[in-house]
Amino acid sequence: MIQSFDHCTIAVRDLDAARVFFNLLGFEEETAKTTVIKGEVFSNYMGVDNIEADHVTLVVPGLSPRFEIQLLHYRNPQIIEDPLCNRLDKTGYNHICFKVNDAEAMVERLRNSGVEVRSELKGFHDRLLYFVTGPEGITIELAQWGVGE
Repeated sequence: MIQSFDHCTIAVRDLDAARVFFNLLGFEEETAKTTVIKGEVFSNYMGVDNIEADHVTLVVPGLSPRFEIQLLHYRNPQIIEDPLCNRLDKTGYNHICFKVNDAEAMVERLRNSGVEVRSELKGFHDRLLYFVTGPEGITIELAQWGVGE
């Protein structure tokens, strides 16, 4: 039986920009878990020949249950770009949504830091929702519960 959501891993070309983005959402780097993954064990597990990648774990301090964003910055092999990663009308990964206390304040903070806000506020199922563009063009949704239609 599933107990909770554990983590989401995002492969990025610009590790510093991804750190900044998730820091704006309240994530902090857990430096004790920042490492380089490489070697046969990781190559076999990940199914990626000759893998070598920076692996950075980000968490929101004190959040329970714990949830991690894990950033992978490939040194080897060269990362494959997905030109359709921001499309919501395709199969596979669509988006990840974070519950926030104040969606409008969070969106304003992101906007002021140059983050693309992809949608206007939407009330849906007792939530206020926004889509923003995250690292590598992925879609991030923000949800404020207890308000909206």
